[in-house]
Amino acid sequence: MVLSNSVYDRLKWIAQYLLPGLAALWLGLAKVWSLPYGTEIGATLSLIDVFLGTILGISSKNYKGDGQMIVNTEDPEKDVYRLELNDGIAGLADKGTITFKVVNEKTE
Repeated sequence: MVLSNSVYDRLKWIAQYLLPGLAALWLGLAKVWSLPYGTEIGATLSLIDVFLGTILGISSKNYKGDGQMIVNTEDPEKDVYRLELNDGIAGLADKGTITFKVVNEKTE
């Protein structure tokens, strides 16, 4: 599963800020004002947040990026770097950010 960049960014904001903030706010207000189900609602929000973090982690791990940077450092005289693009160079001009996975190439 790979999420689009905009969906990933929105869900990440929800997971990092909104849900933990809501859980803390509800737990605090429930304690101060004796609101019902304080622990239950706080725990539910936290569990949803953990699940969302898992989805984001899976998506991040499966994200292929824009290509690979192949690195060969076996020659003591020089390091060799090579870029391999997934979708060609033309599409990179319209992106705000590009992402490359770094692959350490071992020569035989």
